[in-house]
This record gives sequence, structure tokens and C-alpha cells, in this order.
Amino acid sequence: MDSSTNDIWYFENVDLFKVLCPTKLKNQPDSHQFHHYKKGQFVYFQDQPSDHIYLIAEGRVKIGSYSTEGKEITKTILSKGEIFGELALTGEDRRAGFAQSLVDNTTVCSMAIDVMQELMQEDQALSLKIIKLIGFRFRKLERRLESLVFKDARTRVIEFIREMALEKGQKVGFETMVKSHLTHQDIANLTGTSRQTVTTILNDLRDSNLINFDRRKILIRDLDKLK
Repeated sequence: MDSSTNDIWYFENVDLFKVLCPTKLKNQPDSHQFHHYKKGQFVYFQDQPSDHIYLIAEGRVKIGSYSTEGKEITKTILSKGEIFGELALTGEDRRAGFAQSLVDNTTVCSMAIDVMQELMQEDQALSLKIIKLIGFRFRKLERRLESLVFKDARTRVIEFIREMALEKGQKVGFETMVKSHLTHQDIANLTGTSRQTVTTILNDLRDSNLINFDRRKILIRDLDKLK
């Protein structure tokens, strides 16, 4: 397998793209471009044309937007193997938000929307996976909005941890381990709280022996008790 095919097949390690046909991708090597970003650099800005979908090969990317008052709103933080910019497939002409690299050496692979649309037309399994992804993210945003309106800070942080565990956790005996590079400030931005509040809640949960954590992972002792 040559180097250009290896570059393209970063997609192969992502569940969403396992259904892509290698032959189709080999015939379209120019449609895939890798871009490297330093911490703080933007992949795209709010109101830019929506003409590509992106896959994170390395690093982390924040998706957010700005309110009419200019306040930054963090919608989600994505890491290696996750895609973003998918709303371009729903008819979004211009970006509703921005995408920003959170760490140095973030590497992003881009695919033109017309290329992805062509592959989706020819591959029903891929189309269904994309539709499910978009629907899942909309439901997640709805739950987050309801949480911000109706639940207190402690409940929001605990539900955020549970959600991470259910989505990305690995069972270790009776415990669940979540590999995470999110800072306390990241969690605060995603739960509508403050960094100090997040730190206090996490320390309280650790003192109660419900979780343990460091900079790279969170260990949940018992998911049923973490409610």
C-alpha cells in the first residue's frame, strides 16, 4: 500500500468510515488533504462557506459559536477519529460556528462535500451512519440545553461524566475508565459552570469514592451509583 493510500486510510480506523470502499478512495486521492494546526488556530470560522467535512487524525478540536453579545459558546470538544463539519451535508451553506485546534500538532483530513455526497449516494450503509451521527449530535445538544435550563451545576457535571462513560468508557472489572484530555475548564465550558465549581465537584466525588481521576483519565467506580 503506497503512502497516499495510507494517508487516506486514516478513515479506516474510524467506525463511521469502515464502510467506505477503498477502490473509490484510491480513485480520488486529490480529494483528501491533510492540514496541521497549532494550538489556537482555526480550522474554519463562523459564517465561512460550508464545503468540506473533516476528520481528526491527531489532536483535539473545539466546536463553538459566538452569541449576539460576542460571548463564546463551546458546543463540543472532539478528538482523534471523530468527524466535524457534517452539517454541510444537510444543506448548511455557511458555518453556524467555528472549529479551533486545542493543542499543537492537531492534524485534520478534509473531504470535499460533493465527494462525500457521491459516496453516500453509492453506499447506503455510509448514508445511514452519517444520518445517525447527525441525529445523535442533535439529541445530545437538546439534552445539554435541557440540563442547562432545569438542572443544577452538580447534576450537570455528574451527567456529563456519565455520558462520557457510556459513550467512550472501557469496562475494567466493575469500574469504567474514560480516557480524557479534557481540562476542568473544558468541562466547565461544556456544562455551563465554572472551573472552580467543576474542581470542587470532582474532588467531592473522589472523596466519596465514586470516581478517581488524573489528567488523562477518569475512573468511575460504579455507574449506577453515580447519579
